[in-house]
Amino acid sequence: MFVIILSYIKPIEVIDALRPAHLEFLDRYFAKNIFIASGRQTPLKGGVILATANSRSEIEQIITEDPFYIEKVATFEIIEFTPGKVNKDIASLVTV
Repeated sequence: MFVIILSYIKPIEVIDALRPAHLEFLDRYFAKNIFIASGRQTPLKGGVILATANSRSEIEQIITEDPFYIEKVATFEIIEFTPGKVNKDIASLVTV
């Protein structure tokens, strides 16, 4: 599993202008059951995506499709982890 941490490096007005395209990107990977959860950080300095994939290289490829990545308005940190425990309600979405 992966935690993808986005940190905004451009003004929020630039981020907001790209948000509709970013949300379409997220929807595409939610539909494929690769993204499990996403949202804005509090305070608003970026976002977080919880994802499952076969490899880190797959996640690295996926994020290159994000408009925030393409337009260089955010940096992306990928943290890979192996779940030790998983809530039974989402277990089918999680690679253990």
